[in-house]
Amino acid sequence: MQTVISLIIGMSFFITNPTHVTTKKVDVAESVVTWKGQKVTGSHEGTIKIKEGQLEYDHDVLKGGMFTIDMTSIACTDLKPGGAEKLVGHLNSDDFFGIATYPTATFKITKVVKGDTAGDYTITGDLTIKEKTNPITFNATAGGNVANATLKVDRTKYDIKYGSGSFFDNLGDKTIYDDFDLTINLVTK
Repeated sequence: MQTVISLIIGMSFFITNPTHVTTKKVDVAESVVTWKGQKVTGSHEGTIKIKEGQLEYDHDVLKGGMFTIDMTSIACTDLKPGGAEKLVGHLNSDDFFGIATYPTATFKITKVVKGDTAGDYTITGDLTIKEKTNPITFNATAGGNVANATLKVDRTKYDIKYGSGSFFDNLGDKTIYDDFDLTINLVTK
């Protein structure tokens, strides 16, 4: 009899407290990733398009998700025509992202910790670039149909060592810093 009562109580818990996980698709036309890389003598910045993605919510609280970045869409926004194309060509080459072999990068959320303020989160996930996957943790905001985050990525963890003072000596003012910044703005529908 005790087993039957426990079973009924357990069943009523699931009936009265269902999970409300909803999946929202990323609107790739409205979403964008901006990048900024720095070197001793300055910096460059630009955009990269989102190819696809989704975010998962339970009662409007972020629980998970993933997105794919279209590495073939890298653009430079701080140089004039000619210079921008030259930089993008170099970023597309095997010295950097090798887009002929690795046309996409992905990020998959593995852990979400809700912050003290509504919509604030600490997110941990697996970032894959050039088929190398590393965990990364950063702060983000998410609410309604928008999610935003800014993070630093150590490119050398993804076998992108060109111009790195960590791997090459005597680079002088040609040194490119290992970390680059990504600002992710996702809009869902």
